[in-house]
Amino acid sequence: MRIESFLKPVLVCALLGLISSSATAYAATPTVDALGSAVRQDLAPALRTFLALSFLSFIPIVLIGMTSFTRIIVVLALLRHALGIPQTPPNSVLITLAMFLTLFSMGPVVDKVYADSINPYMTEQIGAGVAIERASDPIREFMVRQTRESDLLAVLEMARVPPPKSMQDIRFTHLAAAFLLSELKTAFQIGFVIFLPFLLIDLVVAAILMALGMIMLPPTTISLPLKILLFVLIDGWVLVSRTLLGSFWT
Repeated sequence: MRIESFLKPVLVCALLGLISSSATAYAATPTVDALGSAVRQDLAPALRTFLALSFLSFIPIVLIGMTSFTRIIVVLALLRHALGIPQTPPNSVLITLAMFLTLFSMGPVVDKVYADSINPYMTEQIGAGVAIERASDPIREFMVRQTRESDLLAVLEMARVPPPKSMQDIRFTHLAAAFLLSELKTAFQIGFVIFLPFLLIDLVVAAILMALGMIMLPPTTISLPLKILLFVLIDGWVLVSRTLLGSFWT
């Protein structure tokens, strides 16, 4: 696999950090030569590299507030608690899995941003302002698809701004806040559905132990192995991963 495939998500996140910080203030209008084949860059290569490395610090904000990471990691954390083993798998494993699932779910968006924005900018075909404008459209489209109208209206009400006439008129900060609220709500809905079968196992085990008079035996001692066995038999991790990815593609 080419190293470009590993750098692509990092470059996209860096550019999104540029968008979220409203860095278009320093972007000048690009100029085209007489043949129309070259675009003069508005920043020196060294300055562009410095800014790109600086905006890498925005990656955590972008990852949480503008991608599918929040929904995935919350569902995986709820699944871990539903199994009754809140420390297994460890956080590092869940975060790594969530990042890969985020990359899969955001694959079309990442490819479009890289092809339309980052790659032309790196090859000096467009300027920074055009690159940011092109990169914001796929991200905005993804976030709008996953955002509930009620959450967006609630954010606009909290921000004390009138409802926009179109989606393009929504500020990125308002859309990101509404998107994050929608992701949390969806994640808890999925987590509730995941909790139900494991809760049923706990209730059945507790009722059986109570009927047998074994009130001193903690129900989790019996129910935990049963829940793990059931989860393994149904290939739970694959099932949950497919469900999470399907929730973004539908």
